[in-house]
This record gives sequence, structure tokens and C-alpha cells, in this order.
Amino acid sequence: MSQLVDRRLSGKNRSAVNRQRFLRRFKVQIREAVKQAVSSRKVADLARGEKISIPAKGMSEPAFHHGPGGRRNIVHPGNREFVRGDKADRPPSGGGGGGGGSASEDAEGMDDFVFELSREEFMDYFFQDLALPDMVKKQLAAVPEVKRTRAGFVSQGNPSSLHVVRSMKQAIGRRMAMSSSPREALREAEEALQQLLDQGRDASPEADALREEIVSLKARIAAVPFIDTWDLRYANRVDKPTPSSQAAMFCLMDVSGSMDENRKNIAKRFFMLLYLFLTKSYERIDLVFIRHHTTAKEVDEEDFFSSRESGGTVVSSALVLMRDIIRERYPTANWNIYAAQASDGDNWENDSPRCRELLVQDILPLAQYFAYVEIETEQPQSLWREYAQVSAASRRFAMQRILTLEDIYPVFRELFRKKVA
Repeated sequence: MSQLVDRRLSGKNRSAVNRQRFLRRFKVQIREAVKQAVSSRKVADLARGEKISIPAKGMSEPAFHHGPGGRRNIVHPGNREFVRGDKADRPPSGGGGGGGGSASEDAEGMDDFVFELSREEFMDYFFQDLALPDMVKKQLAAVPEVKRTRAGFVSQGNPSSLHVVRSMKQAIGRRMAMSSSPREALREAEEALQQLLDQGRDASPEADALREEIVSLKARIAAVPFIDTWDLRYANRVDKPTPSSQAAMFCLMDVSGSMDENRKNIAKRFFMLLYLFLTKSYERIDLVFIRHHTTAKEVDEEDFFSSRESGGTVVSSALVLMRDIIRERYPTANWNIYAAQASDGDNWENDSPRCRELLVQDILPLAQYFAYVEIETEQPQSLWREYAQVSAASRRFAMQRILTLEDIYPVFRELFRKKVA
């Protein structure tokens, strides 16, 4: 019996299988640890991994051991302090192991097991039971990379790509085509010879001529090669562009005087959370920032979160601008459109019905999903009442109220929880 020892250097993923087994086994504890980590960190830091700790008492592996009772022979290691018959002192209470640390309340003295989740693993647990609703589309964008795909067969190619079955079929077809006429002539000659034999004319010149013709036809049929170089067929592979999915994320926010810095901070964290969520489903995401007070304007991210205007609020101006940008730059045949709107609910009374009409008629038919969050409002405003009608009529629209920073993640989960069919 021989034993092989693999001493090749292991790659950087040498423990990938064990790590996946560990994550599957302790998925409940890891999910709870991720929830606790989310509550203690900023949403802007979600793009990095996280160190997760699990109580060590839950890490024990199953093992076989002797049960109680029976007679056993055990060899213990020797020592320099005790001899047979001595009594050992009871160890001091407190569960400490002499490490100089403080003892635990249950006197078990166990440290937590700490390991680090990668960014991808952390995001998987973070968004594990969430989904983008109604994500059906759409034509995929073109071209960042290519892959080799099968494209039929060719008569010339690399010997390693030789397709045996296809080559044999080609050879059989060629042999049948080349020998069809001689086989028909052979059949007729054999029938004519049999008629002469039935008439007793087996020694006649006609019978001798037919025998010579039969021999010649059989030799002609046998001369057809079993397989020829013309029969060989090779699997053909070509470079095919691999499409990548793309989405456009619209961020709409009220920057009027009623939106103070605290409300903007809450809105910013919500937008970042949505962006990270979309990165799990799309390879390319275009961000469009639209701020509005009485008028709407497309700006960059810095102006979006830092600018503050005085005066009233006309929300419909932002929806009109969003509709125009979609029609101009993001055709719905190629783009998945998502939108998130943050506001304190303040709007001109006469403008709120206009917002509802724009959403129902112009925005929602173009968008995959539209989420509206109202920040730090105790009583529903006119905009909330109008949007409630939209939410009741369309699955592509959802709305929630955020009161404090701690409400951001629960509200986000409610907006994007998996829909049950």
C-alpha cells in the first residue's frame, strides 16, 4: 500500500472549502453578529468587511469518546510534584485560566472566536433576505468582455477539437453516396444471374459475364475508403460578447429650508444603502442626483448633499426633470431604472396631485421601482396622502417613514423585502 503526500504550495484560496463549510454551519450566529455590526457602524462604511465574533462555547466540534462505566487502562504523563497517594488541591474558583484577565459571569472563562468576513460575504449576509422587486428586464448592455462559445463545426481545426461522432456521420453519408450506384447495379446483376441459374443456364456466356460484373462491382464498392480527410469535422468556437446588466439610480431630495442637516444625513445614508444593494445585482450603475426646492436641477454628489436653499417646495419639478432625463439618456429597453426620493413631506397643496399624476402616468411605466421615504415627520403631509394612493395601485411604488437614524435599515428592509407570490 502506497501513500502519496502532496507537498505543492497551496494558493491563496487553500482553505476556501473549509471556510464555506464554517459559514454554512454557523450561519445563524453570523447573521446575528452582522445585525449587531450594522447597528454600530455608519452606512457609508458598509462597503468594507467586518470582524465577527462568535462565543467559543458554540465552536466545539463533535467527537467520539468513551462513555461512563467499564474498565479502562489509561497511561497518564508523569510529573515531578506528586507521587501515588498524594491529594491534589482544588483549583481556585472563578473560572480564570491564569491569564490575568477578568473572569466571566458564568465562570466558564472562554474567549470569543473572532474572524473576518470579506466584503462580499458581509454583503451577502447583510442583504440575504432582500430582493429587488419586479426585476424582469431588460435588454442587457453590451460589451465589456467576451467568452468562447460553440458555433457549429468546421472542416479544418485543431486535432484536440476533433468531433468523432460528427466525423463518423459524415463518413457514413459519403460512403452511402459514393456506393449507391454500384450497389444498385450489383443488386440488378445478382437478380439477373439468379434468373439464369433458375433456367439452368449457369454455364452460359451471359452467366459468366454477370459473374465478372458482380466481382467488379464488389471490388468497386470495397474501394470506397471507410473514412477520408474530407469527412473530418472539428468543433468550432468563436468569441461572443458577454453582456453586462446596467441600471440607472435616481436620487431625488428636497433641499428647501425645511430640510436641515440631520434630515439630509439620514437621506444620504439611505441613498448609500440603496446603491450598495443595487451593486449586488448590476455590474454598471449610473447615479443621477436631482435636488429641488421650487425648481429642480441635476447636480453632482457633493452639491447634492451640501447645498441648502431657502423658500418653498415644488416636488413635481424633480419628477418632470427625472422623466426628461430618462427619455433622453436612459432608454427603458436597455436600462433598469430605480429611483429613491427623500423629503420631509412639505409641498405646495396644489402640486401634490400633480406629483401623483406624474408618477402614475410618466415615471412608474418607465421605472423598475420607486421608493419614497419621508424623514422626521409625525403627521402625514399632503404629499404623503397623494403618494399613498399610488402605493395602493402599483407594486412598483413603496413608501415608508424614517424618524431616526436607527430606522434607516428597518425601513430599507421593509421597502425591499421579498414579495410573496
